[in-house]
Amino acid sequence: MLNDEAFTAFGQHVIYSDLIGNVIGLAALALGWRRSVLTWPVQVLAGAVLVCAYYSAQLAGGVGKQLLVVLVALWGWHQWRRGNRSAEDGAITVRFATARERGVLLAGTVLGTLAVGGLFTLVPELSWNPWPDAYIFVGTLAAMTAQARGLVEFWFAWLLVDIVGVPLAFSSGLPFSGLVYVVYLVLVLWGMRSWWRRTRTAAPAASAQRESAAEGARP
Repeated sequence: MLNDEAFTAFGQHVIYSDLIGNVIGLAALALGWRRSVLTWPVQVLAGAVLVCAYYSAQLAGGVGKQLLVVLVALWGWHQWRRGNRSAEDGAITVRFATARERGVLLAGTVLGTLAVGGLFTLVPELSWNPWPDAYIFVGTLAAMTAQARGLVEFWFAWLLVDIVGVPLAFSSGLPFSGLVYVVYLVLVLWGMRSWWRRTRTAAPAASAQRESAAEGARP
């Protein structure tokens, strides 16, 4: 049922799992922009449905990516449920990464891409386009890791993933995924602006809280 044809677009067949999974994925990204903890269970659901889409397209690397995405989403869900909710609206607090955190994310992404790309090259059955697929695979995990920690760099990581994800999805025979990546790009830019502005308003509030606590501690 999920892998039945939903409609035809640009001369290519769009299956239900590709359609439904990506629509749910858009909802997850929108919830992430709103800093809602619901973004994580929705990402879990999107990943589960997209497993069917990639399996139907015989993209073993895509299947593996979505399974790992589900696991990371479960971890992110746990992180946000126990995370810092000192924001005025009760949502998760966001911030820019430290220099060390950025270095770790960048190094992990580069080394991870080299390792996964090498694996895909050695085992062609995992991906017909090893390096772009590895780049998206590892970039997605890096973005979700940054999101789980409430880092604004999460949006920059998604932006870099989208740049490669759009042409790769169209060339892989998943045109709806390609169109969704375009919509992702719009949401990413919007979300990046929202989180960036949130850090600018949160900093003075945090400073005021520290000053208030210091005043209260004085004899």
